[in-house]
Amino acid sequence: MSVFKEFRDFAVKGNMIDLAIGVIIGAAFGAIVSSIVDDIFMPLIGLVIGGIDFSNLFIVLSNPNDVPVPSVAAANEAGVATLNIGLFINAVVKFTIIAFVLFMVVKGINSMKREAAKEPIEETPAPSREEVLLTEIRDALRANGKA
Repeated sequence: MSVFKEFRDFAVKGNMIDLAIGVIIGAAFGAIVSSIVDDIFMPLIGLVIGGIDFSNLFIVLSNPNDVPVPSVAAANEAGVATLNIGLFINAVVKFTIIAFVLFMVVKGINSMKREAAKEPIEETPAPSREEVLLTEIRDALRANGKA
């Protein structure tokens, strides 16, 4: 079997394609959550707290040239070492939102599995006594070569 055929068989398995779709949807979901956190939640939280812009909440660790650093971007541009507390808070909020949504999805799937387990499973009825006897007679005739 060639390497390409093995790879093709591996790549087109259902689980592999499901995983790829999940990763793509997850990346898109992550972008949406990032936008919600960065563009909606954090500005509102900052406004409520007193006008703090979390994206520019940082502590200067080392500024040997005494360059003015009004923002994280300016600090990065000037090569000033900073502790970016606001960006970390944004990341924690994003993680919390994603973790909660995934928790709700798993909870929903588990609930559906429990409901499916409660449903009665249809069992095929056992053959009647006459059917069993007729099957035995047929098998005995075949074994003797008279069928």
